[in-house]
Amino acid sequence: MAGQVVISAVAGAGFEIIFGDFLKMVLKAQKNNSQFKPNLKRLEEMLKDMAPNIKKIESLNAELDQPKQLERLKGLMTKGNDLVNKCSKIQKYNYLKRPLYNKKLLKLEKDIRDHISSVLQLQAVADTKEILHTQNSNLVAVKDVSSGVRQLSDQFGKLSMTLSNACRVDSSKSYSNTILAGVCSPPLLKVDPVGLKIPLSDLEIKLLNDETSQHIVLSAPGGCGKTTLATALCQHGNVKDKFKSNIFFINVSKLRNLLVIVKMIFQHKEIELPDFRSEEDAANHLERLFKQIGPDPILLVLDDVWPVSKSILDKLKFRIENYKILVTSRYEFPSFGSTYKLETLNLADAMTLFQKLAFPLDQQSYAPDQKSLEEMVKCCRGFPLVISVVGKSLCRKSAAEWRKRLKECSKPASILYDNEILNCLQSSVEAFNDNVVAKECFMDLGSFPEDHRIPATTLIDMWAELYNLDEDDAIANLHELSDRNLIEVVVTRKDANEDDGSYNEHFVTQHDLLRELAIRESNSGNIEDRKRVLLEIIENKIPEWLMEQDQLSIRAKLLSISTDEKFSSSWSTMQAPEVEVLLLNFQTEKYSLPEFIERMNKLKVLVLHNYGFVPAELSNFPLLGSLSNLKRIRLEKVSIPSLFLTSMKWRKLEKMSLVMCNIDQAFNKSTNKISDAFPKLVDLTIDYCNDLEELPTGFCDLVLLRKLSITNCHKLLALPEDMGNLIDLEVLRLNSCIELTELPGTIGRLHKLQILDLSECLSVKELPEQIGQLHDLSKLYMIECSSCELPSSVANLVHLNEVIGDQETAMSWNRFKPCLPSLTIKVHKENNLNWLG
Repeated sequence: MAGQVVISAVAGAGFEIIFGDFLKMVLKAQKNNSQFKPNLKRLEEMLKDMAPNIKKIESLNAELDQPKQLERLKGLMTKGNDLVNKCSKIQKYNYLKRPLYNKKLLKLEKDIRDHISSVLQLQAVADTKEILHTQNSNLVAVKDVSSGVRQLSDQFGKLSMTLSNACRVDSSKSYSNTILAGVCSPPLLKVDPVGLKIPLSDLEIKLLNDETSQHIVLSAPGGCGKTTLATALCQHGNVKDKFKSNIFFINVSKLRNLLVIVKMIFQHKEIELPDFRSEEDAANHLERLFKQIGPDPILLVLDDVWPVSKSILDKLKFRIENYKILVTSRYEFPSFGSTYKLETLNLADAMTLFQKLAFPLDQQSYAPDQKSLEEMVKCCRGFPLVISVVGKSLCRKSAAEWRKRLKECSKPASILYDNEILNCLQSSVEAFNDNVVAKECFMDLGSFPEDHRIPATTLIDMWAELYNLDEDDAIANLHELSDRNLIEVVVTRKDANEDDGSYNEHFVTQHDLLRELAIRESNSGNIEDRKRVLLEIIENKIPEWLMEQDQLSIRAKLLSISTDEKFSSSWSTMQAPEVEVLLLNFQTEKYSLPEFIERMNKLKVLVLHNYGFVPAELSNFPLLGSLSNLKRIRLEKVSIPSLFLTSMKWRKLEKMSLVMCNIDQAFNKSTNKISDAFPKLVDLTIDYCNDLEELPTGFCDLVLLRKLSITNCHKLLALPEDMGNLIDLEVLRLNSCIELTELPGTIGRLHKLQILDLSECLSVKELPEQIGQLHDLSKLYMIECSSCELPSSVANLVHLNEVIGDQETAMSWNRFKPCLPSLTIKVHKENNLNWLG
């Protein structure tokens, strides 16, 4: 043992020197390299907090005779010295290494903190046992050593908590980049494509073996399957093996510009956005990034490119080896690169696809004779989109319906491809028969910007008020459209269960041709008499029909206004007294609400959706105070001013959704009570609001609340102590509030609570004993909550039917199953992270 003590002492002396060198290197690097300063500053603070205890560590190490544990810490310090030295040499424009080394610094800090914590705990137990088992040990010495361990453990326990909090705060600061990470990932291929085997093989050869085909244009009319083919290509094994994580899939559409594309790629790579001065500057930054990725192969897929975006293609042509661009478009760009023309399906493939959708194997459906079937398929002209929509709409239909549809589709059509397709698709929309509301819901989908995912909750809110539906009926129409292949519903969280009545994780996408059909149908007739008015303003160019009239008056119930990033908020005068739903879709960092909102006395639903990259500042916000009948509001990516609570009364507002908003000023700079501003609020969603640290004073006076969802708010530290006042609460979702440390004991008074979601509340270490008083609780989400201890009172949750958690959480609940015979424990699946594409 004496020899081991000598070794320990030598190791301790070496550790003190290494520690000092490490601290000096951190201080030096901070002065020379500002790009790593936040992480280096935290390392400095951690080391300075450790410094007074270095000799204690050495002393205890010698007394406890554990040289290997100190060697591990010594190794971490040596490794840290090398890492910080490398960081100090990284250039400012090295976009690849900056995020990589920032992550390494964070990991180093965590490793040091975790090692200190685990070593002290193990020493306190193992070494005390060893000394106690030595018969001739001195009892006083044991007490002294144990005391020293406890004292040092307490000190480093506090240090560990401090560092843990610092680390989490840093991660929350960059949350906007985190949630957009992977935004350029190729979409998932949901079905096996029919008839694309040869085109897929041809394009694979061009990408993998043909060095002359650096720029490829995949061209075909709309609805031919260009996006499906490009998606299948990105998922193909050989293509994935070559390009690996360097496949960037971006939908360009009509409104995208180069700045947006470059920002998406930087965010996809989790790289801090530079301050681009111009499109040329953005292109230069992107070229530097791609050169750093090289010589690894790069594939950039630009989907749905229109002629207006031709200049973008030219600016993305870089002289980089193994860099390829695949463009999908209805148009050819001969000066850009080689063109591959995708043909429509031949009759055999078209028949295969049609029968697959019209006659599913597990359902009985009328099947016409072969001749009639071929005639119907020929009417679809070989377009996969048309075949899919028509085939799905005829599934389980009668012989009379088949004859009617065949007659409609056989009418002479325009020689223009798009009109021909739209006319054919029109028959599927008309096939709603008696479900007039479902048809109207389909046409409402033209109210949203092209190629952006639509929150399902927004559609549910719109339809509930426009057509006087309860939410279940609105949801039924959503599924009706999906069943007919007129929309696609994307669920971003695989454990989301529609039985919960929550659609916050559901989004809707639609093919651009189906969107065009909805717009064409909505725009028929005089502007003054339309049911919905869809206004799109690009580069401040107001439509002629609006400019021609000084005081336009419309009778529409739905008004949608979409503007681009160049809009100057210069509004024309409009009278819209009948509007019940207003959608304002914009992309600017500053946005002025139109003054004609003030006169919309019948407005029930308001949606402000910023499609830009940062929360927008709103002006004219007080205009909303005049909306006396407003019942539902959704604000997405906006900075909400303090007068949101101070000088406005939302007397009829029942549902409010705040998504990716800056809300601290509104919630915590106001002296008014939130219950006075929202006396009838029953449903509140706060999602990805990164500056929310605490709920406003008087929050729990919102006694009518039935649904409360506060999710992905990474800075939320605590819930109000009087949470139990929300006695009507039925659903409480708190998932991914990573700083939340505990649930208040008063939660036991929420006797009507049926659903509780605590998934990824990483800092909640135990549930309160009062949790057992939630006698109506039927479903509990506890994914990534393996460190959360369960009190014995959970055995009283007699109505708890389902717990959804990870493997470790499931094991914790297994011991309570004998007390809860109706309980089912489910292990969750991973989430879909590609939802922002």
